Amino acid sequence: MAATMANSSNEASAGMMPSIVGVGSVNGGNNKNNNGQRGPGGGSTAMSSIGSKPTLIRTSNLCFLIMDAPRQSNLHLYIKECRRNDVTDIVRVCEPTYHGGELTSAGISLHEMAYEDGHSPPEPVLDRWLALVEDRFMGGGGGGGSGSGPSPAAKNKEHRTIAVHCVAGLGRAPVLVAIALMEFDRMDAVEAVMMIRSQRRGAINEKQLQYLEGYKCRKRAGGGGCACVIM
Repeated sequence: MAATMANSSNEASAGMMPSIVGVGSVNGGNNKNNNGQRGPGGGSTAMSSIGSKPTLIRTSNLCFLIMDAPRQSNLHLYIKECRRNDVTDIVRVCEPTYHGGELTSAGISLHEMAYEDGHSPPEPVLDRWLALVEDRFMGGGGGGGSGSGPSPAAKNKEHRTIAVHCVAGLGRAPVLVAIALMEFDRMDAVEAVMMIRSQRRGAINEKQLQYLEGYKCRKRAGGGGCACVIM
C-alpha cells in the first residue's frame, strides 16, 4: 500500500514548497552526498571525513540523529558523533556501506530497515520503526526487531538517541523521523517537516511531504493521535 514517490533530488524539490522553506540550517547547507563508496570492505578512495554534519532533532519525548551514510573508512568519525549524542541505536534504511561489527563494539545496536529510494516506507518497515521508537522512548516492549548489538535497556531513556541514515540523509531517514514526530509528539505533517527542515536544509521533497500529509497515525500517542494538514 506504499505510495510511490518521485526519485528526484530533495535539494532541488525543497524549493517547491515556499510556505515551509527558507528556515536556516545549522549544517550550513552542507548536505550534499559525499559518499563515493563501493560497499562494505570494498575499499574507498574518499577522504576520512563526515559527508554532512549529523542533525539532532530533539523534543521533550524523542531524540533523533539524522545522518548521511557512513563508509567503512570514516565509520569511526560517525561513532564519535553518536557517542557525543548518546546514540543507542542506528537505523540503516539504505544499502549497506559499512560493516556493523564496529558499532557492536561501541555498544550501538544496528537495525536494518532498508526500503527503495523514491518510495514511501512499506508496512513492515513502519511496524519495526515505530516499535523501536516506542521501546526506546516510551517504555514499550517492541524493540524494533532484528537489531544487532547489545541491548540499550540499561541506558536511561532520558539520555537516548536513535540515529537514522539513508544515503544523503535528506529523504528516507527524515521521513521516518517525521513519522515518529507525528505518532509520538502529536505533530501534524507540516509541523514535523518544518522542524526537520529548520535543522537540515533540503530534507523531505514535495512528494514525500504529500505522503506525510496523507499518513494515518496508528499509535495515537497520548490519546490524541496526529492531524495531517493538507496544503
